[in-house]
Amino acid sequence: MVSLNDLLENLLLLAPALAAALVVWERLRLRRVFNRLDDMLDQALQGRFREEVFDESHLSAVEARLAQYLAASAAGSRSLEEEKETIKSLIADISHQTKTPIANVLLYAQLLGEQPLSQEGRDCLTALEGQTEKLRSLIEALVKISRLETGVLVLHPRPASLSPVLEDCAAQFAPRAAEKGVALSLAPAENDTAVFDPKWTAEAVCCLLDNAVKYTPSGGAVTLQAISYELFCRINVTDTGPGISEEEQPKIFQRFYRAASDAEGVGIGLYLARQIAEGQGGYIRVFSKPGKGTRFSLFLPRIQTHTAGFRP
Repeated sequence: MVSLNDLLENLLLLAPALAAALVVWERLRLRRVFNRLDDMLDQALQGRFREEVFDESHLSAVEARLAQYLAASAAGSRSLEEEKETIKSLIADISHQTKTPIANVLLYAQLLGEQPLSQEGRDCLTALEGQTEKLRSLIEALVKISRLETGVLVLHPRPASLSPVLEDCAAQFAPRAAEKGVALSLAPAENDTAVFDPKWTAEAVCCLLDNAVKYTPSGGAVTLQAISYELFCRINVTDTGPGISEEEQPKIFQRFYRAASDAEGVGIGLYLARQIAEGQGGYIRVFSKPGKGTRFSLFLPRIQTHTAGFRP
């Protein structure tokens, strides 16, 4: 028979091996749990997480609670995507449904203008055409802003030269400036590479140019210029208009805000320009004094610093 002492000695000899086996088993168990947790997070980041049935006797309470949290987050993400699709469809409907009536009003106004009218009738027709064009501009601007704010449209900045964009913008506004008697010039620039979305940056620059030409009186001047720095490229739109008071400057970027002036507008342009700038990791500053003109500066990063896109 095996004596008690022999049994104890054998157990003592086996104890290290048993302890080592327990340590290995526990580490493998923890590794499996962490692997499952890691897989849950990967699925959540990819937007395809689905809650499964977990055996609480094998998984930790932390794992079960994480699964519940991720399942709720996934459901919220799906709901958000559905709402975004609904808004996208609504914006598309508004854009489509308003284009035809406005185009028809302008067409009938043009046909009416070909008929003999009294001076009073001519004045009413001119007002009708002006207000219809204003309505069309307002709807187009609101559609653009809504698409950006809801994430329907995402900005895609990439490294490129600003010169082609600025040249196109200057060419677009040259006829309007000449008609008003405003000298519009584009200053030459060197090394004007920045990280930006060409289409939407052109939209922002055009908003600034439209504002400058609109408020600059006949005989004045508007200058478009790009200046490069180490981290940013600065687009200046400078005019010789009436200027903006210090009290009014914080308000001009608000939606629908219009300064007290006879100039036409709907108060959307500067708001849209700022949203576009911020969506690309940039910003806009205004420098102005009453009677001294105004300079709007659009700063765009020269280095890709984040995944771009509009964030409400």
